[in-house]
Amino acid sequence: MAMDADDAGPLPDKPKFAPLAPGDKGAGGEAKVEFRRVPVPQHRMTPLKTAWMELYKPITENLKLDMRMNLKTKKVELKSTPQTTASDALQKAADFVHAYLLGFEIRDAVALLRLDDLYVECFEIKDVKTLRGEHLSRCIGRLAGKDGKTKFTIENATRTRIVLADTRIHILGSFQNIRVARDALCALILGSPASKVYSKLRSSCSRLNDS
Repeated sequence: MAMDADDAGPLPDKPKFAPLAPGDKGAGGEAKVEFRRVPVPQHRMTPLKTAWMELYKPITENLKLDMRMNLKTKKVELKSTPQTTASDALQKAADFVHAYLLGFEIRDAVALLRLDDLYVECFEIKDVKTLRGEHLSRCIGRLAGKDGKTKFTIENATRTRIVLADTRIHILGSFQNIRVARDALCALILGSPASKVYSKLRSSCSRLNDS
């Protein structure tokens, strides 16, 4: 039997709920506890122990997170607390610790906690070109340059930070700057002379600054 729309009466008003603030108690009556675990490579255990307090203070004091080192599993464990207010604090802390474990200086990695548009990109030399033996060694030398000059030039021109870890390359910076730095590094891997890469880098950076 069909009912007329008029017989049903007016619809009730839509309920209005106040927006939940980050860290508000959930339906169970307790704030949800979240975890992150960051694995520590064996060769980074000693540097991590040395710089532990420099990592610990910004995470516990600024982001209001709990942090500990699990020596059995060799992982840094991060946990949210009732005092944690920022919803992205846990992910930022994990990125910060991971960046340090990749080889970045703490003063550079801490920018991941303060700025939202920073990323870390990783790739290997073999992803660009397959090189072996002395060819690979010369390629790594080209990327670094004499006394690290080439690497520093690319870093300063693109406002990024670069870590050369054997055949792996890690770049920390904003999305556009990472792309310019990656293009310069790939050109060096493919065999372009540094002078040619510098000139292309200048034009790319000037376009980036104008936009």
